[in-house]
Amino acid sequence: MKVAFRNNQKKFKVTKEIRDLVRLAVKTSLCYMDFPLKSEISLMFVDNEEIRVLNNEHRGIDRATDVLSFPLFEYDEDGEIIEDELDFNPEGEMLLGDIVISLERAMEQAEEYGHSFEREIGFLTVHSMLHLFGFDHMTPEDEEEMFDYQREILEEMGLTR
Repeated sequence: MKVAFRNNQKKFKVTKEIRDLVRLAVKTSLCYMDFPLKSEISLMFVDNEEIRVLNNEHRGIDRATDVLSFPLFEYDEDGEIIEDELDFNPEGEMLLGDIVISLERAMEQAEEYGHSFEREIGFLTVHSMLHLFGFDHMTPEDEEEMFDYQREILEEMGLTR
């Protein structure tokens, strides 16, 4: 498993501990979902302005958000990966997709919800990983399923509220 990091913001220091936390969230998500392939994730840290621009460009929503997910493949109606869309890096790891996290928004939400900055980064990473696996929260049933997975993965990581 590989996580390729890019830091496009200057408001928060991206420490080794933050990078290790993200790697743990990715690894725990892959294991929890029993994902069968070695994988690579691209993760970019940004500020609120950059994520607002990306959110507007890709979703038509002109406001900052906390996290964006960009899967690099699609699923069929049975939830199986459409295999002719898979792409691999030179090491043979499947490229799962891109994650963009606003560290500025993560800090705002950590304060708002009364938990640590680290817990919020872990939550956003797990949330985004589930989007890369094809989950969403568009219906109450889908939201309940996705949020149950999030809670269980975060509990495995020791990141409870």
